[in-house]
Amino acid sequence: MSRRRTTAQAPAQRSRIVLECAEGHSIMEVSRRLSISPDTARTWRRRFAERGLDGLSDEPRPGVPRKITDADVERVIVKTPEEKPKNATHWSTRSMAAATGMSQSAISRI
Repeated sequence: MSRRRTTAQAPAQRSRIVLECAEGHSIMEVSRRLSISPDTARTWRRRFAERGLDGLSDEPRPGVPRKITDADVERVIVKTPEEKPKNATHWSTRSMAAATGMSQSAISRI
């Protein structure tokens, strides 16, 4: 993960932390080598030890759950090119909102 070009920077850095720790380097040495705080190195080493590779991914953020589900997004995306609205050549946000039962702003965000 740390060497792949397509890996996002956060997981790549977390992988480098784990690899450095696995080589026997101390938390302070890892934090100095990677220019991160010791707490960051300690957190990712602990999460990897507890959960393996799954521990290196982000946890869900606190706050209100999403109101637009993945199924809603997929439904709009599939409907857009495959169907045509009545009496129109293409979908507007208002016509798609009426057809799907979602709000116009939700369609705009999708």
